[in-house]
Amino acid sequence: MKDPNDVVEMLEITKSFPGVIALEDVDFVLRKGEIHALVGENGAGKSTLIKILTGVEQPDKGTIELDGKLVHVRSPQHSQELGISTVYQEVNLCTNISVAENIMLGREPRRFGSIHWQKMNEMAQHAIDRLNIDVDVTKPLGDYSIAIQQMVAITRALEVLSAKVLILDEPTSSLDIQETNLLFDVMRKLKNEGIGIIFITHFLDQVYQIADRITVLRNGKLVGTYEASTLPRFELVAKMLGRSLIELDAMVKEKSQEEEARDKQLLVEAKELGLTGTLEPVDLQLNANEVLGIAGLLGSGRTEMASLIFGVAAPDNGSLIVDGEKVSKFSPLESLKRGVALCPEDRKAEGVVGNLTIRENIILALQARYGWFKFIPPQRQNEIANKYIELLGIVTPSPEQLVKNLSGGNQQKVILARWLATNPKVLILDEPTRGIDVGAKTEIQKLVMQLAEEGKSCVFISSELEEVIRVSDRVAVLRDRSKVAEYAGDVDEKILIQAMAGEV
Repeated sequence: MKDPNDVVEMLEITKSFPGVIALEDVDFVLRKGEIHALVGENGAGKSTLIKILTGVEQPDKGTIELDGKLVHVRSPQHSQELGISTVYQEVNLCTNISVAENIMLGREPRRFGSIHWQKMNEMAQHAIDRLNIDVDVTKPLGDYSIAIQQMVAITRALEVLSAKVLILDEPTSSLDIQETNLLFDVMRKLKNEGIGIIFITHFLDQVYQIADRITVLRNGKLVGTYEASTLPRFELVAKMLGRSLIELDAMVKEKSQEEEARDKQLLVEAKELGLTGTLEPVDLQLNANEVLGIAGLLGSGRTEMASLIFGVAAPDNGSLIVDGEKVSKFSPLESLKRGVALCPEDRKAEGVVGNLTIRENIILALQARYGWFKFIPPQRQNEIANKYIELLGIVTPSPEQLVKNLSGGNQQKVILARWLATNPKVLILDEPTRGIDVGAKTEIQKLVMQLAEEGKSCVFISSELEEVIRVSDRVAVLRDRSKVAEYAGDVDEKILIQAMAGEV
């Protein structure tokens, strides 16, 4: 018998895209008056599940019931008509018009064919007062913080769209502690009014602060749904990473004497390095002849720390010392000149240039370091490209092959080749093996360890703890944008998960 408190019931949801099964027989149930956290690492299927619920995508198989009635969500507009509304991290409202206009957009009260401004402002003010926040609805939305803009989006969803299901997609990523607490107060108030809230986040502290139940997805499959009060954090992280507690007890990293005996010359030292709202002040040392592994869930600050060291963003706290000299200019080009390179997490958006050839992609960073007026001769370009095609085993008929025609693993090798061609002292690898086959993963892991043996300092960031432990001499653990622990020598995966979960 169905529970009358179930506002959404998704059963056996399956969705495939070319070459990948995004969701496979996933069940998800949201109750009235509950805050339900949806968690999982990249590729878990969270976004696809929400897109199906909101009509952005259509399932290959499965059913959706809303208030006990079978529905076919045809489009995002239809989902809003059904009472399902989403508020994203980046608020999709108009910052150049007033708060009231944003709230009432499309449903403005009219008099004599024109907008009745006084009545609209009164209606909007009454609506936002429901959330117990202090906002002047006559002011432009852009005058307010991201947190308040999210409140306005929530108000619009409740007042104009009459939402009974509210989906909050990473709403706290750009908020400070006070703003997050304000949002949580609003969420609790709406929960008490019977609204069902789906809360998508990577911050586990926040999951336990606000959620009633937790659904875990991994690799497109349902791991399970649990009461937050009965699921220890350590077990939650283990479920997200696909590890059983028995497995974790048995997994230990063995270090060779040769690795421990390497000369560890200090190349990079971060002292209290941080950026407000992005990364809490962190101390970090990168040594020659060494691989430093970075462990942490998505959203823990791994990529943000890499970006600060490489100069993608400039810190507003602390200092960075490279080869004994304090860094004053933060930019990727300056980092390249200092011998620091970054292989980025998102190879499609930040890495490969699909419409360029393998040769052109490989020499890109080296040419940038030389300057565009010191053009690398074609013969030298070919020598460089062929060297790294052979070294990394890039499968291609020619260096003139377009990169977009390569497999994901070979594209990743091209990016590695680009940065290796600059002969860096420090190489930061952010998720270098994500989305590639096992064979290519193994080759890249071996290469990283080989580079360390040759005297380089490698930073290896990965969601897969097993490979972090395999390649690393030391492992730093990040959680909620802070470095919380660091381990050297033999590293137990169980200890890392406890640190990631906040239990050590």
